[in-house]
Parts: sequence; structure tokens; C-alpha cells
Amino acid sequence: MSTTATTSASPAPALRARPGRLVPARVFIGRGLLHTIRNGEALLMAILLPTLLMLVFTYVFGGAMDPSGNYVDYVVPGIILTCAGFGASYTAVAVNVDMTTGIIDRFRTMPIPGTAVLVGHIVASVIKNLVATSIVIGVGLAIGFRPTASPLEWLAAFGMIALWITAITSIFAAIGLAAGSPDGASGYGFILLFLPYLSSGFVPIATMPEWLQPVARHQPITPLIESIRGFLMGAPDTGSTWVALAWCAAIIVVAMVWGGWLFRRKAGRR
Repeated sequence: MSTTATTSASPAPALRARPGRLVPARVFIGRGLLHTIRNGEALLMAILLPTLLMLVFTYVFGGAMDPSGNYVDYVVPGIILTCAGFGASYTAVAVNVDMTTGIIDRFRTMPIPGTAVLVGHIVASVIKNLVATSIVIGVGLAIGFRPTASPLEWLAAFGMIALWITAITSIFAAIGLAAGSPDGASGYGFILLFLPYLSSGFVPIATMPEWLQPVARHQPITPLIESIRGFLMGAPDTGSTWVALAWCAAIIVVAMVWGGWLFRRKAGRR
């Protein structure tokens, strides 16, 4: 009888099998997208702020920058990356809220990898920001932006944009883990939003003070903007593209290592 009882109970451990990594990640991506839909104000601001900047720079400053009226072709790549920064900055707050409100304690009781939480935030943010960026590009086309890119060059430009959104979102996620409160996460991340203004996104670097020009040249935004501008205007800049790819890869690696360490340290304390 004991043998029979043991045999009949043997299938039970199979019911407690841990799910694969893809299933939890998919669930947390869906959770992130649901939060985006519910928090429509964040998505609206990620679209409105860059759009208003584009209108101001085009119609208020554009005449002084380029009397020929072609300034919109110059400024759109900078606005695109500004849009990416505004949209990604919300990730820092969302990650910090998860870390400070106790929801991580509930997640840790489930048979899921901890990285699924961060992956969900990052992928959902990338999807949201690609949608916002597409809308901003559409507004640019409506007010006179006239790219000459081929379909392949458009694909390359979108690839660079998506890669940068992934990189900056990963950094914002790590900032959210490092900050002690949602307000702190928002404040620390706000510093990164100034990078496009210290680049070739809005004015040529040669017009900047001499002491500022090395800063503008040797930061990640400038090669990204030059690469995207080259693709969109049908004149790819291979040198800038390779530098931009290297910057994005380095940022993603640093963000993942730093974020993973912070997550294990902070989640382990709870």
C-alpha cells in the first residue's frame, strides 16, 4: 500500500514547476503597457513637450537660425532625441514606486526571475516612446520637415532611435533603483534631459563658446543626432554611426550591470 501511495503522489512536484523566463517578462511588459494606458498624462506630456519645442524652435527661433526656412530639417533629429528623453524619464519614477511601495515583496514570493520586473518596465517604455516619437515625426512632416531618406535609410534611422531609447530607458531604470523616493528619481533623471541642448541638435557646435565645444562633441547625443540626421537627409555619416552605436552599447551594459546589482541589493533587504 505504501508503494501505491508513493506512486500516486509522485506527479505533484511537476505542478510546482517554475515558469520559463519569457512568460514572466511578457506579463510584466503587459503590466507596464497597462500602466501607460492608465497614466495617459505621462504619454501626453512625452508627446506635447517635444512638439511644443519643435514649434517654438521652428517658428520663433527658426528665422534667426536659418532665414531660408530650412531650420526644421536641421532641428527635427534633436527634437526626436529630446522626445525619447522625456518619455524615458517616467521609467525612473515607475521603477522607484515599485521598489518603495512594497509590491516587490509580493513579486519575490512568486516563482519568477527578479529581472522580469526591470525588463517589463524597459520594454514597455521603449514601445511607448517609439509611438510618441512617430507622432512627433508626423508633426514635423506637417510643419515642413522634408527628409530625403530611402526606405532603408528610414529603417536605419528608426533603428538608431530605438537603440537610444533602449539605452536611456535602461539608465533611467537604474536611476529609479538608486533613488530613495519617486521625487528623487524624477530629479536625478532630469539632469539627463539637458544633454540634447548641449549637442548639435539645435545649433551647430562651431557657434558655441570654445570651452563648451569639446563637451558637445564628446557626449553620446551629438553622434546620435548626426547619424540620424544623415540617414533622414539621405547622407549617412558612417563615422558618427559607429560612435553612436558604441555609446549606446556601453550605456546599456553599464545600466544593466548597475541596475542588476542595485535590484539584488535592495530587493534582498526586504
